[in-house]
Amino acid sequence: MTKKVALLTAGGFAPCLSTAVGGLIKRYTELAPDVEIIAYKLGYQGLLRGDHFTVTDEVRANADVLRDFGGSPIGNSRVKLTNTKDLVKRGLIEEGVDSLKFAADRLIEDGVTILHTIGGDDTNTTAADLAHYLHEHDYELTVVGLPKTIDNDVVPIKQSLGADTAAEMGARFARNVLAEHNASNRTLIVHEVMGRNCGWLTAATARKYREWLEDQQWLPELGLSKEAWDVHAVFVPEAEIDIAEEAELLNKVMDEVGNVTIFLSEGAGVESIIAEMEAAGEEVPRDAFGHVRLDEINPGAWFAEQFAAKLNAEKVLVQKSGYYSRSAASNAYDLELIDTMVELAVDAALREEPGVIGHDEENGDTLSVIAFDRIKGGKPFDITEPWFTEMLAAIGQPAPVAAAPAEH
Repeated sequence: MTKKVALLTAGGFAPCLSTAVGGLIKRYTELAPDVEIIAYKLGYQGLLRGDHFTVTDEVRANADVLRDFGGSPIGNSRVKLTNTKDLVKRGLIEEGVDSLKFAADRLIEDGVTILHTIGGDDTNTTAADLAHYLHEHDYELTVVGLPKTIDNDVVPIKQSLGADTAAEMGARFARNVLAEHNASNRTLIVHEVMGRNCGWLTAATARKYREWLEDQQWLPELGLSKEAWDVHAVFVPEAEIDIAEEAELLNKVMDEVGNVTIFLSEGAGVESIIAEMEAAGEEVPRDAFGHVRLDEINPGAWFAEQFAAKLNAEKVLVQKSGYYSRSAASNAYDLELIDTMVELAVDAALREEPGVIGHDEENGDTLSVIAFDRIKGGKPFDITEPWFTEMLAAIGQPAPVAAAPAEH
């Protein structure tokens, strides 16, 4: 069978998608220039609609241009292929249609034999379901996925593409936001970082910000104080948050330093917010995947309200770095990581070996083609990591106590 490659990016953005798309095109052009390549527009939505770009000679010759951009040139969408009700509502399939069969038939119609998915666990395992369906119907499709998530929460992959860049961009965002600390007396700043059930990005963002902090020269004699620019608390979903206890400690910071800054995972403490909404008879908004729409319930504002009164804050500033961070172009670390993963991804696809590319934490962190049945989402951040506990100790925050697993 003549090989034909399709590319697809799906889910939320991460600072790797554009680079990975360009890298795959470049690698195929080097190894198998006669292989036809298409790219589905807007993820699984484009697959269902048969809407795609054709990778021309002009695109092949200029694929490196994509390394300099964030976002995804071919577009993403949050379409869950097995959520039939949502697909019907969006007009992507008709009532009574088997969505998996519909997508598989589209791949057959398009002549695709290799599908590269760049996304999280759901994106990649859904593609594996498609491949299995096609195999059962005597059509072979090789699916090779690349792991994309700024939360760094895919089991058993050590480092997801784009996560390091997102942390770096969040830290850069914070530099300007935290400059607002003395725009008023007793200012409370809440820096809300993306991370539904995993606090890795929040912790890594705080770590990178504090690394920048340590490299600066300060002038406390004129009010340029390292203590005022510092992070004073880091809250992640994996650790319990005792608001009364934390407020007591942070109130001392407010009295002594004049301001307080909190780095907050958007998913931290959301169970408390959900319980409060449900007790009030309010409907909790959810997306096609059943996840709570965190941007609509606004965890940062909720936490700011809880702490503002307890800290006697005169000004409260809640800032979200998520969209700024996730849409950035890849940094040097991620560029190197993407290049190595893309190289293996294309090699694996050409030899018809399916799986997701990543450094396998269950196999000595070896870069491998990991079987789809081993890929899972929701890997929690390890709050016992020495760098994390040392950072909390340095800012005077109590050692973290594990919270019950989040389910939002």
